[in-house]
Amino acid sequence: MVELVGAGGIGKPRTSHIEAVDPLTVTDMMEQLQQGYMASVAATAGCTMELISKDKWGVDAQLIRPPQTALGQETMVFAQLKCTTQTVPDPTKDFFSYQFSKRQYFDHMVKDRSYPKAILIVMTAPPRQAEWTQVTHDGLWTRRCCYWAHLEGVEANSNVKKPTVRIPTKNIMDARALVSILDKIDRGESLNG
Repeated sequence: MVELVGAGGIGKPRTSHIEAVDPLTVTDMMEQLQQGYMASVAATAGCTMELISKDKWGVDAQLIRPPQTALGQETMVFAQLKCTTQTVPDPTKDFFSYQFSKRQYFDHMVKDRSYPKAILIVMTAPPRQAEWTQVTHDGLWTRRCCYWAHLEGVEANSNVKKPTVRIPTKNIMDARALVSILDKIDRGESLNG
């Protein structure tokens, strides 16, 4: 279950604490890092990730699983992608907090949807950009990871401009999690169960 937590105020710019390769492009690079992570997870799960070029509905990508039979239909979930360097989730805790930078992003995630459903995917990355990835002979390692939450039905006071939600630390976004989410959608089950 995802919970709403306290209201957020105006603080320091979101990138002022980042040791960036180029401060003018760091937010674009955070987006690119998360897209690469999610494309890799989708590929491992046998799915595709299709980026949505116009952010009209508060979603950045569609994660699509092909049909299991020639006459079957594909299964899809919308995803809003957010990347932050401002938190390090503690796996011994049940959740970490994520604050939306705009109310509209929250509103798009909490509205009732029949199909496709929508999930929030929050990636946490180190504040030092040069540490985002590491390469060894065993592979390319991405520092930290993505977590997901299904926020449908969560409420926040209408005066809160930047709602904060709790993201379960057990909800690591990997291929197994993506397959489970799509299986639940196929069966018409709640994504929070």
